[in-house]
Amino acid sequence: MLPDRLKILRLESKLTQNEIAEKLKISKMTYSYWENGKRNPKNIQQIADFFNVSTDYLLGNTDIKNQKKINEDLGETLDTFKSFDGKPMTESDRETIREVLKRRQREREQKLNK
Repeated sequence: MLPDRLKILRLESKLTQNEIAEKLKISKMTYSYWENGKRNPKNIQQIADFFNVSTDYLLGNTDIKNQKKINEDLGETLDTFKSFDGKPMTESDRETIREVLKRRQREREQKLNK
């Protein structure tokens, strides 16, 4: 899974293997080995940070690239919503919505992993 994700992320970033290798301060051959599944990187977190994704995404444990970004976006979005009576939602309301959406996301991931 890791080799596939690395290649997809590289292509999405419109970077060459050489450009990524330079940015990560490794040899092009080392990066090529990672992308071809011949070797595994020692520091997955460094790669995740470079591509702004989670290590779980890189390893194929989830299809969500960056859970932190989703949570930030959700928080900002929920802060702008009003409840039906036109008053701002309570923190309890927002937390209920977050939990429902998280549960739904877990259900989707479970379906994908079957």
